[in-house]
Amino acid sequence: MEPFIRNDQFNFIKDQALVLANSHASVNDKAVLSAIKSLSEEKVMNLFSNINEEQKQLLAPISAIKDKTNVEDFLSQLKPFVIPFKKVTEQSLKKLFPKVKKLKAPFLESVDFREISYLGWIDKGSNKKFIVAEKNDKLIGLQGSYTILNKKNVCALCGRHEEVGLFLSETKGAVRDTFFKRGNYICQDSTKCNQNLLSLDKLNEFIERIGK
Repeated sequence: MEPFIRNDQFNFIKDQALVLANSHASVNDKAVLSAIKSLSEEKVMNLFSNINEEQKQLLAPISAIKDKTNVEDFLSQLKPFVIPFKKVTEQSLKKLFPKVKKLKAPFLESVDFREISYLGWIDKGSNKKFIVAEKNDKLIGLQGSYTILNKKNVCALCGRHEEVGLFLSETKGAVRDTFFKRGNYICQDSTKCNQNLLSLDKLNEFIERIGK
């Protein structure tokens, strides 16, 4: 069976599996537990529009989860079927950011591409944040100034309350020699942000708005 689960979908499944484990630890009413179990299973199956029988069988054990050990076992069975993010190399990064003369790339060998929906890193020397994401099945590069705020706020990418910074990207205006900036608050820690992503909706909205 080929990989069919995106990173954000894997995170969503993990979230639902933990809901079940926590419910078994705190809820005694069997009818309530049964309802929670049915709802979680339905939510997971509905992540996939064209799910086949083999894929259903792989996901079905979520309904049997009762504790966190079950969660770990279940997720370990799913991990091989997570679709990795498109392969990124230092050479491909240079092509995505051709105007950046001294691009300081992240340590790509330490990245598990099955655990990211985008690649992001901060260049502290230039106070910039770089983002590599997918749009229309191709890699795109976004860059912007990044101001660390030293406080928590809601991240525009993952929607969680995390340590954020202000990302601002400058774009040429329609009138000659005019520029305007677009941006928002996004997580400082892109690894944590990727772990928080339960959907690509906010990430895609951000890419669409910043990448214009």
